Amino acid sequence: MLRNPWTICSGFCIKSLLVLADVVEARDPYTGGHIWRVSQFSKLLAIKIGLPEKEAVQVSLGGYLHDLGKIGIPDNILLKKGKLTDEEYGIIKTHPLIGKRLISAHPLSEMVCRPIVEHHERIDGKGYPHGLVADEISLPSKIISAADVLDALTSVRPYRREMSLERACQILDEDSGTHFDPNLLEHLDELARDGDLSHIIGHSAESIPLITCPTCGPVISVPRTARTGDVVFCRACTGKFILHQIQDSFEPEMIGMTNNPVELQAEPNSAALNDLMKDFAGKFD
Repeated sequence: MLRNPWTICSGFCIKSLLVLADVVEARDPYTGGHIWRVSQFSKLLAIKIGLPEKEAVQVSLGGYLHDLGKIGIPDNILLKKGKLTDEEYGIIKTHPLIGKRLISAHPLSEMVCRPIVEHHERIDGKGYPHGLVADEISLPSKIISAADVLDALTSVRPYRREMSLERACQILDEDSGTHFDPNLLEHLDELARDGDLSHIIGHSAESIPLITCPTCGPVISVPRTARTGDVVFCRACTGKFILHQIQDSFEPEMIGMTNNPVELQAEPNSAALNDLMKDFAGKFD
């Protein structure tokens, strides 16, 4: 039996976007798994507020693609460890509109364009790029905005350690009614209290824990098939590590350095991509 050609087309279109998002994220060793976590937080929050599963999955896609525009931000700014200058921050703030231009001709642009453009808007009108207020911001964009900040706070950054989920939720709640939609935060807090976010925090895909470099801090990517004795590399400090499995995670032991560019090349988050394609199947027909 022949498959529906639109099903084939939509599957290809979605995968092309996911791969592009993966390429963008791979530039920064500190953000490994960020877009997957944002997509999963967003999906759970969308379901929590009562959106149908199909709409929740589409919000999840927007979460995975929200930072596409960072492909247009120079490395010396995107990867800077210190505080950004006002000029550099101004350049960072262009990424939503870069993302819009990048996706404008894509067949699925209408579905995901607004979250790409609006995920840094605030309901008090002090966000960017357009300074939208309250209901001028789409619901998916509001969901993804909260998910994006939640992941940033609970993840390692060059200038700080990750925060606890409880502390991160407290910080979001302090901006309730100004940055974030209060109703969404109430539901997000409930998800956190019920432990529904714990399997996402600190992971780059389902059941794949993040491993941070003990020397310099960035995320070291490991595949779902990783086992004790596997050798992995840190793209930031060029460290070479052997993995030791401890319960559901790994502890990296440094065994040297590498200058082999093949060993330091970014690896796609294929586990997350494959999981998402299964999740998205039939939701965009």
